[in-house]
Amino acid sequence: MFLSLRSIANGLTVARAIAGLPLILALQHGYSSLAWWLLLLAGLSDAADGWLARRAGGGSSWGARLDPLTDKVLIAAPLLWLASEDVLPLWAVWLLLARELLISGWRSQANDGAPASAAGKAKTILQFLSLLMMLWPASWIGEAGIVPLGWWLFWPSLLMALGSAIGYIRPRPRLHRR
Repeated sequence: MFLSLRSIANGLTVARAIAGLPLILALQHGYSSLAWWLLLLAGLSDAADGWLARRAGGGSSWGARLDPLTDKVLIAAPLLWLASEDVLPLWAVWLLLARELLISGWRSQANDGAPASAAGKAKTILQFLSLLMMLWPASWIGEAGIVPLGWWLFWPSLLMALGSAIGYIRPRPRLHRR
């Protein structure tokens, strides 16, 4: 049976949402290598589903609305774990997750799903990189330098998140025609 590119893209989106649970369970039970790989694969699936949707001539309305939500679910899992392990302060994680929920709610009300801005996409990429570095398994080479670098990258990603939120909700000036 032949699956359309759009169906594969939607399937990757759903798989990414589901990946948050095994990711957090792997972290909770000490399977840091598995957690790292799950996060990497889920992050790559985010790029792949967008690419497939564009190749199909555009994604589905359902996929356009679900994609940003799955990113939030996936990013929330390691953020909550990092806060529970005192790697990141809870207030910073709360601030980021509150931003994500508020913007997701705002985007859901937009007729076009309010596609991600360039700043929003850059923020997501930086968040994934930061999380991958902070979750770098201790048994792997370079852990001593990579984990702190991820911690330092988290803060610009938080600032980018807050800045892009302003860009989403700021009223756009209307052009007047005569």
